[in-house]
Amino acid sequence: MAGDNAGMPKPQNPDSPAYPSSTPSDDDTGPPAEGHAYGALTPDTVLDALASVGLYGDGRLLTLSSYENRVYQVHLESPYDTGTEHCAAVVAKFYRPARWSREQILEEHRFAAELAADDVPMVAPLVLAGDTLNAHAGFLFSVSPRRGGRTPELEDMAVLEWIGRLMARLHNVGARQPFRHRPALDAAQFAREPRDWLLQHDIIPPDASHAWRSAFETALPLIERHAVLGPRPPATGRLRLHGDCHPGNILWTPDQGPHFVDLDDARMGCAVQDLWMLVSGDRRQRTQQWSALLDGYETLRDFDRRELALIEPLRTLRLIHYSAWLARRWDDPAFQANFPWFGSSAYWHGQVQMLHEQIAAMQEEPLHA
Repeated sequence: MAGDNAGMPKPQNPDSPAYPSSTPSDDDTGPPAEGHAYGALTPDTVLDALASVGLYGDGRLLTLSSYENRVYQVHLESPYDTGTEHCAAVVAKFYRPARWSREQILEEHRFAAELAADDVPMVAPLVLAGDTLNAHAGFLFSVSPRRGGRTPELEDMAVLEWIGRLMARLHNVGARQPFRHRPALDAAQFAREPRDWLLQHDIIPPDASHAWRSAFETALPLIERHAVLGPRPPATGRLRLHGDCHPGNILWTPDQGPHFVDLDDARMGCAVQDLWMLVSGDRRQRTQQWSALLDGYETLRDFDRRELALIEPLRTLRLIHYSAWLARRWDDPAFQANFPWFGSSAYWHGQVQMLHEQIAAMQEEPLHA
């Protein structure tokens, strides 16, 4: 899938989750093999995992775009009856070890099922062998029906309105109850902790380290002056979110419109987090796009316009966390192959420049839609 990872340096993977968790897994199966965990995830392991829950592949596997997890389209020997459809192929998702705990993944699955039960177009994991989350060879995995689609055409205002209505429906369900196990989107998780990790592991080259730290320390108060992102957030104003709603994470079909295929980055946070990455361009274009998006959203749910002031702080958090995400995944050969530019002096000086641009943006008048 292709999309705009708003606020991220180029080149980049638009399907990569922006907010991987630092919470260790409580799964007691241990690492699957020596070296990087995914080295043990062979085609036979994938097929054996599906067989363990009663699904039998015919040998045709297609690796789908996802760096954070490993995701495969698997054709079945015979269609699987979900109760509402017959699936000739399924999507098997193998979760990155030590990212989310079992409880956190199951909480995501329950949210997906709750959305699907409310007729929000969400592809929820299948219940197989009595659960949506199973384990094989040290990997936690889930299986979902296959759904196709393409990136939505966000230059079409009617499409933005439709997506606005979709997000309002998701948020109406998300507001019913909080997550108990999955964390919130705030500066502690996405600025302070990534900074500490980067500095403790000497990731930033010496010739860029001082400038990056200085820019970070200037940006942080501009983020944390917004109470909902700071160390003492208010008790209200946050809800369960999709969490990483950029265009590459929405699939569009001409007859049925937009739908989601997973909630891997679902967290607690403000509604605007699920909207701001759908908007791009100059200030005039963004204002027009926000107007269309909120026209759709507000047909089904109120939107607090004060949250528009969070857009640039959220973009800054995404920028900071992205570098730590890449650094933490550097032992994965897929990252070294696909992000060869990461870690260079030029990369980090570019990060400094972007932080300074964000410092200026956070001090500008927020958009009014």
